[in-house]
Amino acid sequence: MASTRTFNNMLNEYLAIDLMEAEILKRDWLLSKVKKDDGWKGGTLPVPFEGSRATSMQFGSLTAASDIHEYNYVRGQITSQPEIWTTLKFNFRDLQEHDGKVNEKSFLKILPGQLNRMMDYFQQMTSIHLLSGPHLALVTVNGTAGGVLGVNRIDRFEIGQKITLDDNDSAQADYYVIAIDVNGSAGTGVVGGGLITVSATRGGAAADVSAYTVAQVAKIYQPGVLVAGVASNAMTSLVSSLLSAANGGSSTLYGQSKLAYPFLQAVNIDGAAVSATNLLDKLFDGYTQVRAKARGNASVILMSYKHLGTVMKQIETQKGAFKTTATSTKASQYGWTEIEIVSVKGALTIVGIQEMSDTEILYLDMSAMTFFSNGMFKKAKSPDGNEYFVDRATTGYSYIVDMCLFGDLVVHSPGKCGVMYAIPSYT
Repeated sequence: MASTRTFNNMLNEYLAIDLMEAEILKRDWLLSKVKKDDGWKGGTLPVPFEGSRATSMQFGSLTAASDIHEYNYVRGQITSQPEIWTTLKFNFRDLQEHDGKVNEKSFLKILPGQLNRMMDYFQQMTSIHLLSGPHLALVTVNGTAGGVLGVNRIDRFEIGQKITLDDNDSAQADYYVIAIDVNGSAGTGVVGGGLITVSATRGGAAADVSAYTVAQVAKIYQPGVLVAGVASNAMTSLVSSLLSAANGGSSTLYGQSKLAYPFLQAVNIDGAAVSATNLLDKLFDGYTQVRAKARGNASVILMSYKHLGTVMKQIETQKGAFKTTATSTKASQYGWTEIEIVSVKGALTIVGIQEMSDTEILYLDMSAMTFFSNGMFKKAKSPDGNEYFVDRATTGYSYIVDMCLFGDLVVHSPGKCGVMYAIPSYT
């Protein structure tokens, strides 16, 4: 019989920080591959980058001292540290034994399942933000008076989940998911879509969301991302960093104009002509552009599972032009697949992950980015040192455990990478 111990002691042993960090890192392709720096303690983070290289050359004589072009370094910065929180709740009655103390056996029955599901969700939401941007999903079927909306990524929703809805002409508002129809029609070509029904209150009746329309680019966000309609609390995403302002990305990066410095400009490739029959050819055509223009070695192509499925089909039907070796395919139990493709145009590692958007495909040089944080994942502590907070209600006591990630993805050399954008829906 295991001895009865305090809730805090069990948290320290079974919900340790190194366990949480190891769990999330092995589930997340980007965080497992990117360079990490845990030294950002908050406040302003300087992001220096190379504005231009030294270019002075002279045939037949030395360059005049007054005409030497020196290296130009520019100081960018992130002025505030983004943060993401996730919370677990343990009900005292579920954990207690007959003498009113928290029982270790009860705790261990509840913890593994909750921890696994929470880590999956935390990883998925973090990865979506770091890859594709602040919104969780696009609305693909206009909202109705009965609370129904079509979304392009039905896999990102859970019953009871709190979300924020916003579009170009309506005020943002919070809702709760009360029904999910995985097989509901979300529009032509929306492969991962479905229907959700939302309420204005937790456990309430369906709300009128007819004001949110596809024409006004309605989007769904995680709570807290938007402040007065602006994604002020979002982490920096790869898509926003790599796309030019003209193609839907940010106009500045770390306080500096992208147009002012080539090192801040990723190669943008128009994907409007991509189809189910030519994707693989378009990928290599884009790779040719990236190799010709970019300043690094963008040999990893990151895409959604929809596009990966198309690539795999085309490999089977076009074996004359493309080939994969027997050891080139790697599938992770945590949701990504890597394939090495070799053709007359070169060799590429193609990675398909669940969190990637269908509208963009990324060409990455992993040396071009670093994830800066304040020690990665942490548990919040109360002033008396407990790693939980007690909530008292008429229905009983509960223990609340909060975990957080303070940090941001810094793409300090976007010019080493590329992005294919505006990829249309296809089936």
